[in-house]
Amino acid sequence: MSTSDKVYHGSCLCGAVAYDVTGPLRDIVYCHCSQCQKSSGHHFAATAAPLENFRLTEDRGLKWYKSSEWADRGFCGTCGANMLWRLKGGERMGILAGSLDDCSDLKAVSHIFVADKKPYYAITDGLPQHPSYPAEMMPEPEGD
Repeated sequence: MSTSDKVYHGSCLCGAVAYDVTGPLRDIVYCHCSQCQKSSGHHFAATAAPLENFRLTEDRGLKWYKSSEWADRGFCGTCGANMLWRLKGGERMGILAGSLDDCSDLKAVSHIFVADKKPYYAITDGLPQHPSYPAEMMPEPEGD
């Protein structure tokens, strides 16, 4: 089976939020921004998929938090698991890699917001490091 045919499954800790993603996922990006730190206690390891490839299969626990003017964070209101991130008006769903049942075909490719990382750990994996968002990942400005 090619990655374009693969169906990924993911869920929260208690199962009150679950999803399927059909097709390839973006490789993993580590985000060290202060919001990811505050919502998880550390940094995020996230992948993403086009919205049309993402489908909730269980949403009874899903809650959305508007974490900024341009993005929302999805979590389970029952067990508290952080799972999703979406850009306002965006075309992709950000998915925390730890919520996937199997992501063995993905690899980590970079670190973003390293200027915000905490001093208690070092990034030593040799992957590219960006002080904030790299230009190619910047959110599109909203139209008037």
